[in-house]
Amino acid sequence: MIIAAIVVLAVGTYAMRLSGVLLRERLELSEPVQRLLPMAAASLLAALAATATLMEGAAFAGYARPAGVAIGAVLAWRRAPFVVVVLAAALSAALLRLAGIE
Repeated sequence: MIIAAIVVLAVGTYAMRLSGVLLRERLELSEPVQRLLPMAAASLLAALAATATLMEGAAFAGYARPAGVAIGAVLAWRRAPFVVVVLAAALSAALLRLAGIE
């Protein structure tokens, strides 16, 4: 069952990407739509990041995970090296969980 779902999703993804290549010359998007498409992609990515940060299944993930993500975001914004960002985020979340703050 899982393999079938993976295959269906892979075929659907390939079909969507192929349709973009095949319809590029036939489909003309208006100027406002062309300006909105990059913002739509960024908003979808932000929604995915927020959901992954705040939720675990159908319940709230606790305070440790969002705190770790916030620390990582601040360090990334301050242009810290990637390894430092990941280690600081993981360490802060782990320490909060160790302290009993879920």
